[in-house]
Amino acid sequence: MFSPVIIFVGIIALFILSGIKILNEYERGVVFRLGRIVDLKGPGFKWIIPMVDKMTKISLRLITMDVPPQDVITRDNVSVKVNAVVYFRVVDPIKAVIQVENFLYATSQLAQTTLRSVLGQVELDELLAEREKLNLKLQDVLDKQTDAWGIKVTLVELKYVDLPEDMKQIMARQAEAERERRAKIISAEGEYQAAQKLTEASEILGRSPMSLQLRFLQTLTEMSSNQSSTIIFPLPLDLIKPFFEKGLSNAIQSKPDNPEDNS
Repeated sequence: MFSPVIIFVGIIALFILSGIKILNEYERGVVFRLGRIVDLKGPGFKWIIPMVDKMTKISLRLITMDVPPQDVITRDNVSVKVNAVVYFRVVDPIKAVIQVENFLYATSQLAQTTLRSVLGQVELDELLAEREKLNLKLQDVLDKQTDAWGIKVTLVELKYVDLPEDMKQIMARQAEAERERRAKIISAEGEYQAAQKLTEASEILGRSPMSLQLRFLQTLTEMSSNQSSTIIFPLPLDLIKPFFEKGLSNAIQSKPDNPEDNS
């Protein structure tokens, strides 16, 4: 049988070994001694007094938390489901232990209520078009409220916005009407610019008759390359005007002065 000395030495050894703690580089240990905080341990080999000291390990790494889809009613009374993700980390391990019972659960619940509260103050168009602005606002609100817990919220991102089917159809019709409006405006603007250019071209051709003749010859050249069997040659009035004037002059000259001569 073992002697009392060996048993005593074994008990002392187990007592000493039970107080050994190993902390990783990203961990900190909050040490309580008889219910009071006495120390904050860093990474590496640590020893605490067994049955007297108690260590709570806190990770300092960035934590990614998914916020479940929340039913949000926007300011213009549209019901949507919104999901988000929150990135935060513990910057004060002592506050994270003594100020809140479970900082992970508390941060998750706070993120859900803040998401519904902040997004309920904006309209649907702002929710869809200004996500970056809303992300910053959500981050600011969460960071201020979790500062007392020793938690730093570094980023909040809205993941998706789930719209009702009837609202999707309304938005699709609205987008189609907007595209048609822009198309009509662009077409009208093109017609306006074309009319301006035609007006300028007519003024230039009117000041230079030779340019008008050259344009006429160019048009004939383009028409001659057409495969059509019928070709219509437009004649400018300037070309046939002398013939009309000559014919009219001859008719006046041949008209008798006295109508009785014809009888």
